[in-house]
Amino acid sequence: MFVETILQEKGSRVVTIESDASVADLVSTLAEHNIGAVVVLGPLGRVAGIISERDIVRQLARSPDGLLERSVASLMTRSPSTCRCDDTLDEVMSRMSRGRFRHLPVIENGRLVGIVSIGDVVKRKIELVEQEAGALREYIAS
Repeated sequence: MFVETILQEKGSRVVTIESDASVADLVSTLAEHNIGAVVVLGPLGRVAGIISERDIVRQLARSPDGLLERSVASLMTRSPSTCRCDDTLDEVMSRMSRGRFRHLPVIENGRLVGIVSIGDVVKRKIELVEQEAGALREYIAS
């Protein structure tokens, strides 16, 4: 199974924020959409970074003073790892595990076309295992 399959099922809508937005705006966006990460757009709508709940929590632990007024750019992960529509679930899962992150923007021809989370990947992997188990049961029964 490929990333493209996930996007076909979940859609390609990606919540984004501008790099000069405040952390307060970011927190509102995360809460409003009930999500854990937002892709940060820079000039010309290109992916400039990604920022997650974890980034906010880490900064709160280090230096909470004035955090909500700071810019998203000051906390975001610049040049985040990305994936393509033709990447396999195993490739994406491996990249996420090695990098210890839970979200990957999907880029095609330099454009943001979606985002996948570790939850999306695990859900599809479980579906595949269940399909294989069903096929084996059917084979054994026949």
